[in-house]
Amino acid sequence: MTTPAQFRQSVRNGAFRQPTSGYCGDYAQANLVILPQQHAADFLLFCQRNPRACPLLAVGEPGQWSLPKLGLDLDIRTDIPGYNVYRNGDLAAQPVTLHELWRDDFVVFAIGCSFSFEQMLTDAGIPLRHVQQGRNVAMYRTDIVNQPAGPFGGNLVVSMRPMKAADAIRAIQITSRYPAVHGAPVHLGDPELIGITDVAQPDYGDAVDILPDEVPVFWACGVTPQEAIRHARLPLVITHQPGYMLVTDIRNADLAAF
Repeated sequence: MTTPAQFRQSVRNGAFRQPTSGYCGDYAQANLVILPQQHAADFLLFCQRNPRACPLLAVGEPGQWSLPKLGLDLDIRTDIPGYNVYRNGDLAAQPVTLHELWRDDFVVFAIGCSFSFEQMLTDAGIPLRHVQQGRNVAMYRTDIVNQPAGPFGGNLVVSMRPMKAADAIRAIQITSRYPAVHGAPVHLGDPELIGITDVAQPDYGDAVDILPDEVPVFWACGVTPQEAIRHARLPLVITHQPGYMLVTDIRNADLAAF
């Protein structure tokens, strides 16, 4: 089985450039936000005020691109298979590495990802449609307003997985034990109740089939900070591309809260 370190090496070498759902399933994956130190305190407060969407796994020191808490031989500048660069709130570039952009005042925030609990759902016999169909998970903007902090605000983003009712109940039981990777769902059922007008048209990721006997189940999503970044309109912020995560050395089992 491929280890997280081996997986990160394949990303670093350019051999892997796709969504990371289903890879190194026993290990936690992380969303990424990198911003200048002058905005780090406000963003930290934003995460603390919105823990369902932004559960922090690690925060780096200024200029630190290796986060030992997340893994050995880890390089934030190269080990994510897709980066987004935002300038003044707009997506400006999607570089392969961050070597040319890196600055000594950058602070890295690693945020828990729902891909981390997917292996547990699979082990419990709960099928995941986006994995079955070889697609990125579907993600949507909602009308649920985040708690603001400094310039950061915007609305909650959710990821969706369709499930039969019995599987949805079991999924709630499993994921509620893992608040560090978003915990239990924030909504299930009618998408319009949280401001999603067309579930067939996700704002991020790929649409997946929802069968007649299934209910859409929505989890808070680590893409929420990207909406907060768009809202803040800072000169420069770097994130992962939605679905293209950092694979860490942290075992999912070690993140259980009870």
